[in-house]
Amino acid sequence: MSVLDYESPRKTLGFLRRELAPKGRLMTPFNVISVLIMISTVVILVVRFAFGLGAVTNLDQRFPWGLWIGFDVVAGVALAGGAYVVTFLVYILRLEDYRPVVRVTVLNGFLAYLFYAGALVLDLGRPWNVINPIIGNSFGLTSVLFLVAWHFLLYMTAELIEFSPVVAEWLGWRRIHRILSAMTVGAVVVGITLSTLHQSGLGALYLMAKPKIHPLWYSELIPLLFFVSSIFAGLAMVIVEGSLSHRIFEDRVGSKLRRSHDDILLGLARIAGGTMFVFLFLEGLKVVHGQLWHEIRSGWGAWYLLEVLGLIAFPMALLLYGGIRGKLIAVRTGAALALAGVILNRLNISVIAFRWNEPFHYAPTWMEYVVTAGILCAEIWVFRWVVRRMPVLGRRPEWARHRDLHDVDLEPHREIA
Repeated sequence: MSVLDYESPRKTLGFLRRELAPKGRLMTPFNVISVLIMISTVVILVVRFAFGLGAVTNLDQRFPWGLWIGFDVVAGVALAGGAYVVTFLVYILRLEDYRPVVRVTVLNGFLAYLFYAGALVLDLGRPWNVINPIIGNSFGLTSVLFLVAWHFLLYMTAELIEFSPVVAEWLGWRRIHRILSAMTVGAVVVGITLSTLHQSGLGALYLMAKPKIHPLWYSELIPLLFFVSSIFAGLAMVIVEGSLSHRIFEDRVGSKLRRSHDDILLGLARIAGGTMFVFLFLEGLKVVHGQLWHEIRSGWGAWYLLEVLGLIAFPMALLLYGGIRGKLIAVRTGAALALAGVILNRLNISVIAFRWNEPFHYAPTWMEYVVTAGILCAEIWVFRWVVRRMPVLGRRPEWARHRDLHDVDLEPHREIA
């Protein structure tokens, strides 16, 4: 019987009441601080939509894209790359060892795209025009932004389909679960294709800004560099998020994930480290073929070396060492530093080293920082709500586990009658 019994409205209301009720303590430091940040975000956004971007940001015609695009979109999409990488490992390469983290990774990727797309709307001077690529008004068929917009929309749809069997298990919809599960592989193939294209497509945007980006960060290889960096950034995010979730949501972790968690992190660390080596090789090609040695000796060169050596090469060494020797501390440290490196790289291209030679440079206002923090807090709240209620980390209903032969999580999930 379905958890949502349409013949018994009382049972349905009881189920929804229990699921919507808070789980755990409300007055925690994170809850209090994050709620204050989100309330402040709402107030700032009211001002933004009432009086325009200039009322809350330092954006202008010279610097039309700032923190909300540079961090929330350009960097954030890279951090969400773990979904297409892990699904590729499991569904295409058939590496079943990584299956226990597929659901939580897809959830993280879907929420990241959902909230970062929302951040994109905040940054638009005329946000109501965001619907144009969908309804066919002023189609820019040769525009990279048109390509990225459609890829975002279709990829979020694919990820929603990939995650939908989890929702069906939560609600007890057995027949619908069978249909949605049959659609998963097709959605994964479409999602991987779309993600590889728009990850590089974001980099292709900056091919048109050669005079505006510092030579150390501009290259014809930017699309390829964006794609490669999204692979190790996504895996690093899976390592960091997985380590935190394993501890915070320990009561929700299934037996299969609990047994294999450490081995999964070590395997992902080796893959991420190898991908970072490819990224460093491409960066070397950029410097050699661009004859940028004189730029490295400048002040901007020191900043570039901090990014490449301190936040790419060093984390790569930690990830490879930890992954090969089984040192989880090195793996987690390397993953955190790798995330910082990708964020700094994307911010350098889109904000910091953009129009680097201008006498007056863009700097975010405190309100831009608050809105960015508010978006992250809202995403964490939704992620936490879903994980605490749905079988994301294991503990699936028995009927669903018997249907999938690859799933050997023997810990039962108690259905709500």
